[in-house]
Amino acid sequence: MRMVHKYGGSSVATLDKIEAIARHIAELHSQGHELVVVCSAMGKTTNGLIAMAEKISDAPSKRELDALLSTGEIQTVTLMAMALQKLGCDAVSMTGFQSGFITNEVHSRAFIKEVRTDRIERCLGEGKIVVAAGFQGITEGGDITTLGRGGSDTTAVALAAALGCRCEIYTDVDAVYTVDPRLYPEARALKRISYEEMMEMSACGAGVLETRCVELAKKYGVEL
Repeated sequence: MRMVHKYGGSSVATLDKIEAIARHIAELHSQGHELVVVCSAMGKTTNGLIAMAEKISDAPSKRELDALLSTGEIQTVTLMAMALQKLGCDAVSMTGFQSGFITNEVHSRAFIKEVRTDRIERCLGEGKIVVAAGFQGITEGGDITTLGRGGSDTTAVALAAALGCRCEIYTDVDAVYTVDPRLYPEARALKRISYEEMMEMSACGAGVLETRCVELAKKYGVEL
């Protein structure tokens, strides 16, 4: 089975967590699954990069900020690929550009115009695990862009839509809940939820999934 997995910042916050995920991915790959693994930046890396930029400049340009923030996800995917290689897997990391994400020129909240999956398809056909940087793309003119809040979720769903497969998003809670279980222990896990209900929850502030990724999943019929 072909599938896209996405791991959020809290899931890849430490090297131990990255290695644990690599073991899980390696096991799935050994069962014959074709896997594209989308990763966010480790822990609070993005916040740290923003803080550094703000120390340098009171008003950093959005173009340069996008280039800086993209390094967070690149760090994660290269480490994840190394962890998989250590386990004997043929894994390759890819930036947003290498993954085929072409966006418009709106820095910090770019819109995906096209996903060119030729390179990913070729790698999957060669038996490789593809580890793709979330949250980023590139303009037709060659400038790095980022997709805004929840951009790695959007990356994962867009790839699943382009590759015609399901998308599984992993985070530090085990389901979508009626309310944040980290704040309210009485929260109830939902076994199933419609795209429309999830979009409404996201629009009202639920952080578990970003609204745009749910919209994409609905539009292209991606099981999420």
